[in-house]
Amino acid sequence: MNDLFMTLGIEAWKPVLGTLLLPPLPLLLLVLVGARLMFRRRLRAWLLILLGVVSLYLACTNAVSSLLERALTRPPPALAEAGIGALKRAPRTAIVVLGGGRRLLAPEYGISSLHERSIERLRYGIWLGRETSLPLIYSGGISHGEKEGPTEAEIAARIAEREFGRPLRWTETDSRDTRENALRTVALLRKEGMEQIVLVTHGYHMRRALRNFERAAAGGTPMKFVVAPMGLPSSTRIEAKDWLPVAGNLKTTTIALHEWLGLLGGA
Repeated sequence: MNDLFMTLGIEAWKPVLGTLLLPPLPLLLLVLVGARLMFRRRLRAWLLILLGVVSLYLACTNAVSSLLERALTRPPPALAEAGIGALKRAPRTAIVVLGGGRRLLAPEYGISSLHERSIERLRYGIWLGRETSLPLIYSGGISHGEKEGPTEAEIAARIAEREFGRPLRWTETDSRDTRENALRTVALLRKEGMEQIVLVTHGYHMRRALRNFERAAAGGTPMKFVVAPMGLPSSTRIEAKDWLPVAGNLKTTTIALHEWLGLLGGA
């Protein structure tokens, strides 16, 4: 599907398509369609309304959203202490932090900033860099459909140096999505003589990101990958309170479905 979008030159439509396919819009449409049918097909109307309302309720519970995240994205375990220790002795290795979005203006700073998930990835990448003494690259340009301005990697470089006191070795500023993150970053690091990449992104994004990086590296000089997921759930135990609807859990549900659709579509 992703290749089809590229062929047709409509890859910029992907954010719009995501909005149409992911919660809450499809669930709200179920309710509206059910309400429209109420005067002609009462049973079918009530079924659609109940389906929409119950689905929206479940999507807002931690029990369902966390289950979907684990089942659909299958995040790998965190990088263990032994793995971090091995990276301290790894030659020709770089840490790649994948972008997750930007804010063109953060009023509290009076300047552009990173989306919260991007900051989380950058923070973990910098911490990992300090632990292993490996160089860092941040990959992220301007996503499809976004306004012009400083690229995500440029913003990350400024934050890394000014706020964390650790300048990035490289920045990749032209990619618009995960596929381009992989293609452009692999090409850049190959020119720099790197043979191994430590991939930093959220656990729910790692499976799709790794697939793209492995594809980008295929056919050239061999390149190894070490996954370093972050933002992983600390517990999988379901409690009674996890069945209460909370707005923030809808975001987790949407992300899990987004990643699943991306995997199915080859994005």
